[in-house]
Amino acid sequence: MDNPKIKILENKILSDNWYTLRKITYEYQKKDGSWETQSREAYDRGNGATILLYNKANKTVILTRQFRMPTYLNGNATGMMIEACAGLLDTENAEDCIRRETEEETGYSIREVKKVFEVYMSPGSVTETICFFTGEYTKDMKVNDGGGLSEEQENIEVLEFDFDKAMQMIGNEIKDAKTIMLLQHAKINNILG
Repeated sequence: MDNPKIKILENKILSDNWYTLRKITYEYQKKDGSWETQSREAYDRGNGATILLYNKANKTVILTRQFRMPTYLNGNATGMMIEACAGLLDTENAEDCIRRETEEETGYSIREVKKVFEVYMSPGSVTETICFFTGEYTKDMKVNDGGGLSEEQENIEVLEFDFDKAMQMIGNEIKDAKTIMLLQHAKINNILG
């Protein structure tokens, strides 16, 4: 953090129960050269990775469905979300993370992954960046039923959709930003032919 136009005055931890929520008070130099004191909260939950698993021959994709409390609190009647496989990096690099998460959540042990981009998902309040990957799967790569880890209280349903059907679900059954971005990336780049 070496921007001379930002001076952090206070960095206060508000919560570190699950991840870390901080309140940052800082001075910000405006275009006219004057300084303004601002205060913002930032939630640090670590960085993550996500992947769109696709089968080019069958023109299908693997997605997951699981309960997401924040969506339930914000009006999602069931709290269930259809999403691309994803996870937090912890101490791993993004590629190792997404390979592990793919096997844990979907049951597929994939051979190759391709990083397609990295983004901030909610830069106004969350520090997290997510690395986006694509990877081809075939039936012979299925090594278990997936579903996540019980010790992480994961109850994940593995879903296989025709790619065109998944595209039609955007904005209705699929409302997860990372999943929409990956599906659109696949469509724009003609990944499934």
